[in-house]
Amino acid sequence: MVHYRRMTAEDVEAVHAIELASFPTPWTLDSFHYEMRENQFAHYLVAENEEHHIIGFCGMWLVIDAAQITNVAVIESARGLGIGEGLMREAMNIAKDHDIDVMSLEVRVSNVVAQNLYRKLGFQDGGIRKAYYTDNQEDALVMWVNLK
Repeated sequence: MVHYRRMTAEDVEAVHAIELASFPTPWTLDSFHYEMRENQFAHYLVAENEEHHIIGFCGMWLVIDAAQITNVAVIESARGLGIGEGLMREAMNIAKDHDIDVMSLEVRVSNVVAQNLYRKLGFQDGGIRKAYYTDNQEDALVMWVNLK
């Protein structure tokens, strides 16, 4: 059983550990502290297992009528179990509750697994950001979904 809840400042270290294990150019610990304490637009969720260990997270910024997914990650041992989908569905519901019209994100053009998940949730291709990722200059696919 997985439980989804709002991320708190106490969760930052566990979330950062997942970030470090998931991305070639991870956010810093300070970035997550900033998101929790100072960024008024930031809304983050965590997924917890039965033992109350954080096994995934999703971040987004809610600005006026748009939501921007900042990052989504699940620990390697829990991938493929629907946790990323659960996090995204929770994020979409929160955005809808805030009267957000559209949600967008960037995903590596090589990350077909994530793209397929986003398409399953109704996201559409919106364009390419050339050399978006700084670790290898890979392009990003911009995807978006209308929430109304």
